[in-house]
Amino acid sequence: MKTEVEERRINVSGLSIRYFKAGDDGLPLVLLHGDSASALDWSWVLPNLGATYRVYAPDFPGFGDSAKPSLEYTPEFLKQFLVDFLDALGIERAVLVGNSLGGQVALRFALSRPEQVAALVLVDSSGLGYAVTPLLSQLTLPGYGDVAIVGCQTPPGAKMRSWLRATLFFAHPAQAPAVWIAEQERMSQMPGFLQATLTSLRAQLNVFGQHQVFLDSLGELPMPTLVVWGTEDLVLPKEQAHDAVTRLKQGHLALIPDCGHLPHVERPEIFSAQLSQFLAGVAA
Repeated sequence: MKTEVEERRINVSGLSIRYFKAGDDGLPLVLLHGDSASALDWSWVLPNLGATYRVYAPDFPGFGDSAKPSLEYTPEFLKQFLVDFLDALGIERAVLVGNSLGGQVALRFALSRPEQVAALVLVDSSGLGYAVTPLLSQLTLPGYGDVAIVGCQTPPGAKMRSWLRATLFFAHPAQAPAVWIAEQERMSQMPGFLQATLTSLRAQLNVFGQHQVFLDSLGELPMPTLVVWGTEDLVLPKEQAHDAVTRLKQGHLALIPDCGHLPHVERPEIFSAQLSQFLAGVAA
């Protein structure tokens, strides 16, 4: 069963934020996208999830069709955005599902406000190990990322960037959805988007890898936590998933075979099934 997905806007701390909403009943699920992305990434699972849950998928500030002021898009800033977003919608307790950067934001929120998190789902999440592909970490070098922005904002550069990201993010790049490719291309040419992406990357990474790892804090999480990972992830190695699960009080692991960094896009049926199975045991 599928349900209708609505596109909405809301003012959060003075910023105009786009989000998608699906479903009217059940436990609230908040889906958080990764770096240099948008809530469109959840399009392949939103209709099915909305049949059982109340689902919200926002564009972070700086990304997608949300406002893009010139500021530092650090994970801590985005965690505070999540606090304010839930307050604005009147959501007191929810399941947080975060991919990549969104996973780190959800993790930071869960560590600081555990009483508001019914369950946590970390999907190929950053913050669980130092290793990361050099293709992203090298963008943090002084000047290098800034030069890359100039080229990628042009129509030919945006097209090339989209296909390069598909090669990095999908186990089978040729099968990346045309809608996903088009969204990457569109966002590359939006004023402020690539600048927000670069400040976000620099807040997370340096040339050697990830700045901050939360492995030693995972044992503090009281809520059920599902770690989902594509077995062919080229961005963050799957060993980080195995390490994270061993440190959780209520940890569960779901490895998605033949899949890259975006299981909810590349293998939405398997992802949805694993998520639903996990959530069946979570109290509302």
